[in-house]
Amino acid sequence: MPQFNDAELTAAVVTSFDETPNERAKFLLQELVKSLHDFVRRTDLTFDEWGYAIDFLTRVGQKCTDTRQEFILLSDVLGVSMLVDAVNHRERGGATETTVLGPFYVGEHKETAHGTDISSELEGERMFVQSRVTDLKGKPLAGVAVDVWHADGDGYYDSQKPSYETHGPSSRARFVTDADGRFFFRTILPCSYPIPTDGPVGEMIIQTRRHPMRPAHVHFLVNAPGYEPLITHVFIDGDKYLDSDVVFGVKDELVADVEPRRDATMPDGKPADGPWHLMTYDFRMKPGQGNAPKPMMAKAHEDA
Repeated sequence: MPQFNDAELTAAVVTSFDETPNERAKFLLQELVKSLHDFVRRTDLTFDEWGYAIDFLTRVGQKCTDTRQEFILLSDVLGVSMLVDAVNHRERGGATETTVLGPFYVGEHKETAHGTDISSELEGERMFVQSRVTDLKGKPLAGVAVDVWHADGDGYYDSQKPSYETHGPSSRARFVTDADGRFFFRTILPCSYPIPTDGPVGEMIIQTRRHPMRPAHVHFLVNAPGYEPLITHVFIDGDKYLDSDVVFGVKDELVADVEPRRDATMPDGKPADGPWHLMTYDFRMKPGQGNAPKPMMAKAHEDA
């Protein structure tokens, strides 16, 4: 009979999963037990500390709603989201770099005509985004669905606002590339913003004296048949938080020079109402398989 002490307990728990039918599930569970037990031993974890951890995780779960995923936020600020992304995209082969999905992909992306202003009801400096989707050799990819979303000028996503249920999506849409692999749209210039700090994750950030800021960016999810789905951001050069993103999502290749412009017309030939900004960024897709991620919020599943 094993002695369930700190020397033998881990082996007994690992062995308890030996009959797991799914080999991958068995491997993951056994490795999780080893790592977790090792953490407890190395830190001499106290009852109070473990109790606090259980309470913290309970509150993380309780903070989740149909339009908010606090566990994704926790994964992001601990760097786990970026680490999972990194180990799954080690070899890019010239394809556009990936980054985190984030907690605000809520599945409200409706197919929209090129040139549409997806932030028409919002105040802010106007921006024109023009882009192209190609393979690794520069061949344009037509008919590719591209989901885009970003925060408003105050740093909030539409799903964070009380008006979301009645007014629907804003600053988010789906575009489909044309025969030359291009898509374009109008919006507002996004700003750097804090992650939500009104929950347990924000409590942790504040108590540990980390800042909660993300540099300004636009999210893109490019889903081309025959290619790996691309989840990425395009960041705005010059943002002061590029070197200290709270979710560790910035990569040099994803930083774009967004140009201030005063042209009377935008690239689609339509008039500009005053000064505007131009974001140009092209996406190179890596051959492969995979499915675009599904939103993790209940409402998103209902609307998808």
